[in-house]
Amino acid sequence: MAEIKLAAQVRTEFGKGAARRARRAQQVPAVVYGHGAESVHITLPAHELQLALRTANVLIGLELDGKDALVIPKAVQRNPLKGDIEHVDLLTVKRGEKVNVEIAVHVEGDLAPGGNLLEYVQNTLLVEAEATHIPESVTVSVQGLDAGASIHAKDIPLPKGSVLAGDEDAIVLQVVAAQAEEPAADAAEGEGAEA
Repeated sequence: MAEIKLAAQVRTEFGKGAARRARRAQQVPAVVYGHGAESVHITLPAHELQLALRTANVLIGLELDGKDALVIPKAVQRNPLKGDIEHVDLLTVKRGEKVNVEIAVHVEGDLAPGGNLLEYVQNTLLVEAEATHIPESVTVSVQGLDAGASIHAKDIPLPKGSVLAGDEDAIVLQVVAAQAEEPAADAAEGEGAEA
């Protein structure tokens, strides 16, 4: 995974008014924490941050007061109407350090014929991986699976260097039979008998 560089500035003002002023200036308020160090309140350029966060679990290299720090996003707050980023929590990481992150689950292949439906019980998996080698996603084959089949977390092949950090017996995907609807003709007959 490529590292994305962002220039950060230390925040000296706090509160709603200060956050609004920062957003009007195309900056996003953020906080950096981790490794027992005191939290650092910063602002980041909104457009560059928006582009960086398009990649799940992106590794960000912060340039702050002449020092470099590696961080990953832990929580992103967005405006519910506009979708703009309002605040970000960033976790400091070190090269070689293991972190727990959620990665997306993608499927490939076709289910067995017969109108079966694939249900995502979980659309992410919690894995432990090196901070500089976080996988973006895992792909699971559902080729030929029939109703009643399920795929557990332990059944999903993980990328090299990653291990499952969540419940290995958790169901991630399951195949269910399509439900048949009652014919509309029966309902019409019942209405005619009442009249």
